[in-house]
Amino acid sequence: MYPHLPDSEHAIMQIIWGQPTPISKTQVAELIEPERGWKPQTVYTLLNRLVERGFLSSEKQGKERFYAALVPQEAYIAQATEKFMNTMHKNSLTGLMNALFSSKVAKEDLAELQQWLKENSDKEG
Repeated sequence: MYPHLPDSEHAIMQIIWGQPTPISKTQVAELIEPERGWKPQTVYTLLNRLVERGFLSSEKQGKERFYAALVPQEAYIAQATEKFMNTMHKNSLTGLMNALFSSKVAKEDLAELQQWLKENSDKEG
């Protein structure tokens, strides 16, 4: 079971999951700066935390340090989604749907959901 990622660390993981790895700390800092405006030292601190928590591997190559994800994005999302469903909706898909659809829903979103339900209704779960 993976520990919960705070928003700041999750933002770093999103960058790493979205790039070919390994990726240098300089590249991570350059990619996240426009989004978050963080100074490189902040990024380096977060990268070190993620290594300590087991989310990233770290390897020094020359003067630069490179990082690679040890936790697959899909596995982390699946776990976080399961926890969210359990905590917020007591594992009730109906409860989730009621919460999602308590506001106006675009027809395109409903059509996409109906298509997904049609395609997946025969699968056992």
